[in-house]
Amino acid sequence: MSKKIVLTAGSFLLGLSLVGCGKTNEAASGSNENSNDIKIGVPAPLSGQSAKMGSDIVNAAKLAASQLNEKGGVNGKKIKIVPIDDACDAQVATQAANKLVTSKVDAVVGHYCSSAALPAETVYNENGIPFITPSSSNPQLTEQGFTNVFRMIGRDDQQGKFMADYLINVQHKKNIAILHDNTTYTKGLAQETKAGVEKLGGKVAFFEAVTPGEKDFSVVISKLKPLKPDAIYWTGFYAEGGLLIKQAKDLGLNVLFAAGDGNNDTTLMKIAGPASEGVIVSTAPTTEFLDNAGAGDFVSKYKETYSEDAGPFSSYTYDGVNIIAEAIKEAKTQDKKKIIDTIHGIKDFQGVTGTINFDEKGDRKGISYITIEVKDGKFEATQK
Repeated sequence: MSKKIVLTAGSFLLGLSLVGCGKTNEAASGSNENSNDIKIGVPAPLSGQSAKMGSDIVNAAKLAASQLNEKGGVNGKKIKIVPIDDACDAQVATQAANKLVTSKVDAVVGHYCSSAALPAETVYNENGIPFITPSSSNPQLTEQGFTNVFRMIGRDDQQGKFMADYLINVQHKKNIAILHDNTTYTKGLAQETKAGVEKLGGKVAFFEAVTPGEKDFSVVISKLKPLKPDAIYWTGFYAEGGLLIKQAKDLGLNVLFAAGDGNNDTTLMKIAGPASEGVIVSTAPTTEFLDNAGAGDFVSKYKETYSEDAGPFSSYTYDGVNIIAEAIKEAKTQDKKKIIDTIHGIKDFQGVTGTINFDEKGDRKGISYITIEVKDGKFEATQK
């Protein structure tokens, strides 16, 4: 089938049982059986303020591929990672997706931001390419009827409900301010949290967007102070989050500060400094907070390889690459439709992030969230 270009603006294999599945992608574009490699595209923000997260994702994919290749690869072929910058931007992501199609990748594992993943997934669907995202959480990703899309973490509606319950019933806060940066992920999470807070009888005293890349938050803080919120929930990313935390404290706004999973990075503490102490972050369980042996092995191997700690979505990327590899191995082919069908039939894949199963939409079953808190300059789990 001809490739369709859309012109719109990781292995510790701990066990996998795969069975057949009837739901397939009618647009599947065949296979690369004659290729000497198995190519996995890894689109991520390799430039801009989220470049650290992008680097974490690419590094995890490369680690998974390296370990697979050390064991002989898959079906006698080596795994080749094809990283590409999506800049967390819709137009750049669409261009990146088209380039991956042209590069004849067998599958894609990537896209940190939902604003990049949503337009890119249309390209992958049109070309029948298996797509696993390790971190994009907008519900719409798996609500469009695309059968080639799989998500390793939870959705904004799940995280929003979790955090609303945490703020109202655990922290006993009733007057909450919610801030976002108006991008797809952050606005979606903010709206879901607002709905959850109001459903539980809480009041959203302030709901407003700031500009991505903003450095001075004095205006929004001056609006907030007279409203006397007893908690602030920031759903944007750590670059602005760190500045917002610091400036709020400097201007005398001393209330509980909580943030979404886009802030689960030590850079938040570096930017905010001592003001970050006590900040709460909602997140999917990352490897340092998981109890299984594979998680510990992954953490140590990642640090040994890259001389730095794994990022919050590194382990989910690592598992994603291993799922693709095992699906190709099980299917005994690089035919994309068969790879997609095989992933849909996954049963109890034991990855470093725990047991993995997908529902009919491609969402991961049994997903959970935790809260972590900054204590003495590092994150500690507060609620599992």
